Amino acid sequence: MRLLAVPMLLAMLMGTGVPAMASEKLYFYTENYPPYNMSATGRAFEHSADQIDGLCTDLVEAIMANTSLDFVIKLRNWDYGYQRALNKPNHGVFCTAYNDERAGQFKWVGPLTTVAWTVFGKAGTDITLSSLDDAKGYSFGGYRNDIMTDFLKERGFKMSELDSNDLNPRRLALGQIDLWLVDRLTGYYLASQQDVEDIEELYSFNETELYLALNPDTPDEVVQTLEMALEQVHQSGMFSAISDRYGL
Repeated sequence: MRLLAVPMLLAMLMGTGVPAMASEKLYFYTENYPPYNMSATGRAFEHSADQIDGLCTDLVEAIMANTSLDFVIKLRNWDYGYQRALNKPNHGVFCTAYNDERAGQFKWVGPLTTVAWTVFGKAGTDITLSSLDDAKGYSFGGYRNDIMTDFLKERGFKMSELDSNDLNPRRLALGQIDLWLVDRLTGYYLASQQDVEDIEELYSFNETELYLALNPDTPDEVVQTLEMALEQVHQSGMFSAISDRYGL
């Protein structure tokens, strides 16, 4: 469900002074990571923006409504979209967590929002965590090229990775994994989608800003236009309205 139709967004954002610019088409990829990005129909893949919902999706569409750039948004698994953005000019992926390791791999537009890193366990677990080090020796559920998964792998934690995060709450409830590191809001959302109620928060330790990440060969003038458009989304009040729509 969209907060405002694109024509209404265009009407609100016209005349803001952001320059129009012709360019090759931009290709943006996202994933099922509710409530930030998600299929409107419950499918694993979507081919057009009108079938993709979520806070980040709405923000990207609001940004693009304030430019004359041609673009498409597709929903795929995270690794597919991430690799496309890494390797193909004029391709991007959202919402992508920024960190020092990724800084030089992309050109960045944002931040769009933030996520809170939260370790979940099965309800009633006897696992207690006062620091992340207390989780050493337990198995974590994760998914490929996710910043939280990579963070744990780099520090020697035991990981069980999938191509998507969707099944991790069910795996946690069934005891196939001991712990699950995920954004707090996303954790509860995915659990509800899987009809999983018996999970609980055990530890929270970090916040990360999320961006639209563009292939480094994307022209600088395109990136600058998107940054200016994002600023106009803030100034128009649309940024706050979309964030409020998703409870942030």
